[in-house]
Amino acid sequence: MRRTSLPTPSAFKLLTACFRLFAAAVLLTVALLPGQADAHALSVSYTKITFLPKETKLVFSLDTLSVLEGMDLDANKDGKLDEKELESGRHRVEEWIDDSVVLEADGRDQEGKLENMRIEKKNDKEFVSFEISYPAFQPGQTVSLNDGLYYGDATTTYTNFLTAQVGSQLSQAILQGKQRLWTMLLTEDQQEQERSQTAVGKASGQPGNMSGAGGIADKQGISGGTPALAGGSAVPAGAGQAQKTAQPHAAAEAVVSQSNDTAWFAFFKLGIMHILSGYDHLLFLFALLIRKQKFKEYAAVITAFTIAHSITLTLAVLDIVSLPSRLVESAIALSICYVALENIFRKEIRYRWTITFLFGLVHGIGFADILQEMELPKSRIAVDLISFNLGIEAVQLALLIVLLPLLAQLQKLRPYPRAVHYGSYLIVALGGVWLVERLFF
Repeated sequence: MRRTSLPTPSAFKLLTACFRLFAAAVLLTVALLPGQADAHALSVSYTKITFLPKETKLVFSLDTLSVLEGMDLDANKDGKLDEKELESGRHRVEEWIDDSVVLEADGRDQEGKLENMRIEKKNDKEFVSFEISYPAFQPGQTVSLNDGLYYGDATTTYTNFLTAQVGSQLSQAILQGKQRLWTMLLTEDQQEQERSQTAVGKASGQPGNMSGAGGIADKQGISGGTPALAGGSAVPAGAGQAQKTAQPHAAAEAVVSQSNDTAWFAFFKLGIMHILSGYDHLLFLFALLIRKQKFKEYAAVITAFTIAHSITLTLAVLDIVSLPSRLVESAIALSICYVALENIFRKEIRYRWTITFLFGLVHGIGFADILQEMELPKSRIAVDLISFNLGIEAVQLALLIVLLPLLAQLQKLRPYPRAVHYGSYLIVALGGVWLVERLFF
């Protein structure tokens, strides 16, 4: 008679531990809700300004968590903003945005009309979108947008991704930290050229394209789209207002030569901020490193993670790969749990770079979420992606420089294996909280 093999005691231990940790994660998630266990603390908004012959349209979208942080609207205390709660605080929210996000012409505030305010989803994340109409801007005017949201908060990670469109031209900017003022000069040559190109396009049945010397000169961030766009540098919010008002043309055109450096550095800083505010990515890296390994194994792990997330980051931004945000975020949380469980139950760690590569592919899609809403110009997308990725790599390199020598010293101590063991239990618990939250809440 053939005997059925029973699970080994170690397998029972693993299953029991996983069940207990999952149960604990469920309880912790319920206890921590709403929202305190969120691993992404980056506050994000998107601004789209469209200049039309008869009016100017501005769409400002702010993530709902930031709205809840700025205004006490969560009546049912579930950590989410619904349409009923938004409507109840409509007047206060409208005043808050009107005071904080200011559109100017030659240094004078423009009176806008709120056409619509609603909750909408962008990449499976909820935003409050404000659709505001303004009078049309005239050729020769200097247009400015001053974003004062959270400006006095030194700890804020708030970032505004701005896109301005005139006909077929795009000008883009990243407003963050003290760099909150974006300014551009709308030239007469550009507007006349747009009209003529549009007329030609209608006659031929094809849209017109912009080229030539006339166009937009903008003082913040990223130039893109066509040769008629010239990028510039950001200036601190409120700085240089007197000069801008007195000499709008000179103020807008004086910084055109700085565009390439500013654009590159803006995405570099964005990459740094994105990973520093992505606590789940950092915890995954920490879980990978704390187990004692040889230097070549550490190098293989970091190299595998870098290559993997660079691949999927690029594919996701180019819209070649697309997965639901809930699935991606849940898989990232699962990756943390898996690596920590390996630290606990595997006596010897081998070929960790393989599983790191697979999980790195998922993390890369997570890195891409913040760029996917930006209409990155094709002429700059390679530079922007490289700059953003270099920002991420800079943080990883700094983490290695600090951690590896420290870990090398700690690993000489007798209690170190036990510390890794119990520390990994804590990592599994936190990863489990994120996993349950992202799957079921």
